[in-house]
Formats: sequence, C-alpha cells, structure tokens
Amino acid sequence: MLEAPQSFVVRQECEKAAWQHGFRRVLGEQEGWLAFGSTTALGTIYIAAASPQGPWFLALDHPGVIAEMGLPATNILGAGRSRYAFDNLGELYTVLHRVYQLGVSLPDAPLREFEARTAALPNSTEAERLVVQRIGQDIFRARLMDYWQGRCPLTGISDPALLRASHIIPWSECESDAERLDVHNGLLLSALWDAAFDRALVTFDEEGRPEFSDSISERARAELRWESPLSLTVEHHRRLVSHRTRARARGKIKDE
Repeated sequence: MLEAPQSFVVRQECEKAAWQHGFRRVLGEQEGWLAFGSTTALGTIYIAAASPQGPWFLALDHPGVIAEMGLPATNILGAGRSRYAFDNLGELYTVLHRVYQLGVSLPDAPLREFEARTAALPNSTEAERLVVQRIGQDIFRARLMDYWQGRCPLTGISDPALLRASHIIPWSECESDAERLDVHNGLLLSALWDAAFDRALVTFDEEGRPEFSDSISERARAELRWESPLSLTVEHHRRLVSHRTRARARGKIKDE
C-alpha cells in the first residue's frame, strides 16, 4: 500500500529525487503519487513510497521512455502508463537518471529544442542557414550523448573529443528537421568508427554486429575493434536498411 497522503519525509525524498534528475516542476499529489515535470525532458513522472524506508515506486507516462527502459513493471495500481518498484532510493536514482536522458533525447524533444532556439533567427542567406544548421547539429550531438550515455556503444570510449554524432540517413538527405534530429537516426561512434560508417565501409546487421566492406584493408579492419554489438531499436533498423544497401554496393560485405 502507498503512503497516502505522503508524509513530510516521503514528500521531501520524492522532491529531492525528482529535482536531482531534472524534473523540477512539482505538479501535485494524487492518491500518494507526487507528479513532476521538466522544462527539458518530455513526459511526466510520478514518485510514491510505502513508507520512508521504502519500497519506492516510479510511474511513467511517456511511451517511448517506457519502451526504451525495458524494466519489469509492478502490478501496483496508480498513476502513469507503467509503474515500477525499487527496494531503496539508490535503485530509484539510477533509473531516474536514465529516464531523464531518454526524456531529453527521444522524439520529439530535440526538435522542440531546435525550434525554440532558432525561431527568431533569420534563415534567408546561405550564411544564416549554416548558423541554423550548426545549432541543429549541436543539439543532435548533445542528445545522442544523452541517449548513448556518453560513450561509443561499440568500444566504450567516453572521451567527448573522440566521439562523433553519426547520421544513419545523412543530414542532407533527410526530408525534415524531425528526421535530422531524431536520435534513432544516429549513432554515437568513436572517430575511427564514424569515418568508416560515414563512408559506408562498415554497416551493421540485424543483430547490431559490424559488417565490413572488402574495400577496407585488413589492417584498418583490425584497428576497428569492438566489445559488443549495438543495441538497436526498430527505428534504428528501419533507417539502417538504406545504409546497408549503400555499403553493400561498395563491395562484398564481410561479417565479423
């Protein structure tokens, strides 16, 4: 059973947890669930507890975040579309960190950010369009950093200077700003992997494993080391179809 209404201690812990993870708008309490919003992350979160000692509960209403989190839901009734239970605040904090990362990176949060930042900017000359494009590319990179948790998923490299925001469908070929800024149209790759991917010398199969063109040298292929396959969504795979076609057109593809 939830503590309802929340005691002073539980409410303070709920507000602290939400505040520290980017959800700083208190939206009110209903039946023991305290709701929070964010000016940067999409969706509303709800936090509750059985007592100040736990367990703690989190409810989410953003379908994309729920799908990407992939957490086992609890059968407790209440707010949101899906609810989760945690034995302690540490477990709750870990999940809230990822919820915020996804909330600011999943469609259409990057597009909203881009539109807000460029609404008052002129866009008539080539120089002005380049300024707007640069803002979009900066937002895309920042949101990919959130989505992939600041590291290349193939190599584990987390040095920002060595990471690149790689478009699956190139920026110039996208039909809309929404497509250009969609994190499912991008991979966060280390510089060497980005160069190979951008030139279609490497692509990824349905399991997220690299496939190399035979036009890439054995020495270069040996330097393209990786630790684990990419964890890709249906939306990633949909966009990778055209990339695989382009890569295979360059030469015979070799599985790793």
